[in-house]
Amino acid sequence: MNLSPEIIDEIKFRNNIETVVSSYVTLKRAGSNFNGSCPFHSEKTPSFTVFPSTQSFYCFGCGAGGDAITFVMRMENLDYISAVRLLAERSGVKLPEEQIRSDGKNEISRQRILNMNKDALDFFKKSLFDDKTGEIARSYLLEKRKLSMEIINHFQLGFAPNSFGALHDYLKKLGYSDEEMIVGFLCGKSSKTGNAFDYFRNRIIFPIIDVTGNVVAFGGRVMDDSTPKYLNTSDTPAFKKSKNLFALNFAKNNCEKMLILCEGYMDVISLHASGFENAVATLGTAITSEQARIFSRYTKKVVISYDSDEAGQRAADKAFKLLQEVGIDVRIIKMDNAKDPDEYIKKNGANKFASLLEASKPRFEFECDRAFAKYNINNIEEKVKASRELCYFIANCPSDVERELYCRKLSTLIDIPANSILSDVNTIIKKNSSKNKKTEVSELYRQSSGIGDRINPESSYNIKASKTEEAILGLMMLKSELLKICVEKLQFDDFVTAFSKKVFEKISNAYREYGKFDLGLIEGDFSLDEISRITKMLSERGRLNCNDEQVLNEYIRVLLSEKQKSTDSDTFESILDAIKKRKNN
Repeated sequence: MNLSPEIIDEIKFRNNIETVVSSYVTLKRAGSNFNGSCPFHSEKTPSFTVFPSTQSFYCFGCGAGGDAITFVMRMENLDYISAVRLLAERSGVKLPEEQIRSDGKNEISRQRILNMNKDALDFFKKSLFDDKTGEIARSYLLEKRKLSMEIINHFQLGFAPNSFGALHDYLKKLGYSDEEMIVGFLCGKSSKTGNAFDYFRNRIIFPIIDVTGNVVAFGGRVMDDSTPKYLNTSDTPAFKKSKNLFALNFAKNNCEKMLILCEGYMDVISLHASGFENAVATLGTAITSEQARIFSRYTKKVVISYDSDEAGQRAADKAFKLLQEVGIDVRIIKMDNAKDPDEYIKKNGANKFASLLEASKPRFEFECDRAFAKYNINNIEEKVKASRELCYFIANCPSDVERELYCRKLSTLIDIPANSILSDVNTIIKKNSSKNKKTEVSELYRQSSGIGDRINPESSYNIKASKTEEAILGLMMLKSELLKICVEKLQFDDFVTAFSKKVFEKISNAYREYGKFDLGLIEGDFSLDEISRITKMLSERGRLNCNDEQVLNEYIRVLLSEKQKSTDSDTFESILDAIKKRKNN
C-alpha cells in the first residue's frame, strides 16, 4: 500500500501514541514521558517508555520499539498494512485502494487468510453434518464424547473428510490459489509431485477464533488412537499460536473472578458445557510469556487445571512461573482418579469440580505437597532433601516478605527452625546472584562489541563506526534541521555497515520526497526488529539530549575518519592480494 505522508500523519495524529499504548498498558507519567511494564516481555521493574515528543515507544529491557503502528503490529500480531488499516478504522480515516507493493511483489494479506479460513470452516461444518462424510464424526462427538448439538454448534466444530483434496478443490472453486492455501496452512505440498493436498484429514476440527470473532486457525483431532493425536495450524499472516488462546472469545465475558487454564480443546469444551465458561487452553504448546500477558489483561486470578500425569505437572510448573511474573494470583487443582477435567466431570459431576476450584492451592502449598509425597520426612536424610528442594523454590521468589513467610510456614511443616531455613535460602540467593552477574557482564560485553548482533552483524567489525552511525541516524530522526545537515553533508557510501546505509537511504529519500521524516514513512521497508533498533537510535539521542549542530558535526567527522580507515584497510588488502597473484604467476 503506497500511503502519502499526509495520510500517515492523519492516522498518527488521531491515534496518539499515549492513547494507543494505554489501551493495553497501564502508564505512569515520568517527567515528560510515560513508563509502564513492557507488554512484550515479563519484567519486575518497568522499563517500557512512551515518548510523546517523538510519538514513539521503546523498551530498554527487551529492545522492542517503534510508533503507534508498530505497537499495534506487535500487540495484535498484524502485518504493516493490517495495522494501518486497523488504526485508520478506529479513527475514521479513509484509506486509498490497496495497491501492489512498490517492489512488484504480491503479498498474501492477513485479511485474505481470514476470508479463506471462514470459507474453510463452512466446508468443515458442512462435512460434519453431511450424511455420507460426517456420520462417524457425529457419532464420536455425540455418543463417545457426550457433547450436545448445542455445544457443537456453539464452538462451531467441524470435520475434515478422509480425502487428500476435498478442501483444496472446494477452496479452489472459490478462487483461492494453492499458494494461499499452503501459506494459510490448510494444504501441504507434495515433495514428489508438487501438488497441494489437504493438511487436515479424517479429523474433528476445532476452529480457533480470536476475541474479535475472526477464524484465525484450526486444530484437528483424530477419533482413534492414531498419531499424531492433534494437528494444529502453524504460524500464518493471520495467526501466531504463542499469542492466542482457545475459547478466549467466550471466556473474556466470564473472567472477572478468574480464568481456568486447561491443556486441551476437549477439556475446555467439557468445562463450558458444564457451566464453567471461563475456561481456556493454549494451542498445542506449553504456555508462553505472550499468553501469560494476555491472561493479565483479562483477569487477576488463574486456576491451572492440567492433566495429572508427569508431563502435565511439568507444564504446570512453567505456567506457574510465567503467570506469577505478570502479577497473577495462580492456583492449581489436584484431581484424584481422573487424568483431566473432561474425565473428572464425567465421573464426578460439575459440583465436585466446582469444589476442586474452591480448594485450589497456591504454588507454595502445591510444592510442599509434591515434596512431601516424594520424600518421607520422618526420615532425617529424606527430610533434608525435601527441605533443600523447597529452599531452592523459596530462593527464587522475588519478594523478601514472601520468602520470610514461606520459611516460617515450612518451619512448622518439617519442624526445622525458620532461621536455619532462611539462612539456607540466602546462601542459594547469593550463589544465584553471582551466576547472574557473570551472565550480565558477559552479555554486556557481547552487546558493546556487537557480537551476535542479528540486526547489524557488521557492527562487530567496526564498533566505533557503527556506534557513530547510530548516533548520527538518531539525531537525523530527532530534529528536522539536523536531518537537513546530514543529507547535505553525507552520502550513502559514507556509512560503513549495510544496515546503517539502508536506514540512511530510507530517511534521506523520505526527506527529499516529503521534506520531513516520520517512522511511519519507512516502516514498510523494515522488519519489526529493525524498526526497534531504529527507534533505539532515536530514543537514546533524545535521552542524552545531544541534539545540537556542534555534536552532530563531530559525529560526522568521526564517521568520515572511520570510513577512511576502512577504505585504507581495503586498499591494503587489495595490494596484498595483487602481490600474491604475481608470486603465483
